[in-house]
Amino acid sequence: MAIISNATTIADAGSFSVSLGSLTLIKSLRASNAGDLSFVHGASSVVLDGTYPIYMFRFVEIHPGNNDVDFTVNFRDGSTAYDATKTTTYFRASHGENDDPASLQYEAAADLAQDTGVQKLSKSGIGNGGDESLSGELMLFNPSSTTFVKHFIAKTQYYGHDDQSSNDFIAGYCNVTAAIDAVQFAFTGGNIESGKVQLYGIKDS
Repeated sequence: MAIISNATTIADAGSFSVSLGSLTLIKSLRASNAGDLSFVHGASSVVLDGTYPIYMFRFVEIHPGNNDVDFTVNFRDGSTAYDATKTTTYFRASHGENDDPASLQYEAAADLAQDTGVQKLSKSGIGNGGDESLSGELMLFNPSSTTFVKHFIAKTQYYGHDDQSSNDFIAGYCNVTAAIDAVQFAFTGGNIESGKVQLYGIKDS
């Protein structure tokens, strides 16, 4: 654990360690058989500009309507389409309820190389059983920059359709100089039956 100067205790979780005092909740979207959850700057009180240097999306018990589907993200760079060009990396740790398999591996099939398609945030397929879901976080850095690429880092934990616990790590960048002004989350098939995504702004200090 780490102690910060105002005596707030925070968990040491690598790049995901932030002081709770630095977080500002901007918008919370709750799904009820939704095709997607989209955060669009300037719409429905969503702020996704230079107000904050870092934005964090938090996924809470995201549950699919279909079985064996993956949770995804994509970014909009000024047009109406979610098709920002991305280059990413992806690795995953997994462990089955029956103790097999247990693995840590790079997932080449889930990374992107200058691709405009969705970026998967899960790889082995989330189940739609009553006890199956995904939770996690995605950090987006300086999305309003018109000079640099826009970096993002994500970490998810989910209960797969094959009765596995999977902890996935995704990172990359939107290789565009235009500002990212919207972010969309969806499954590879079917609706988001339930769960919520929260958007936070993170202050400089």
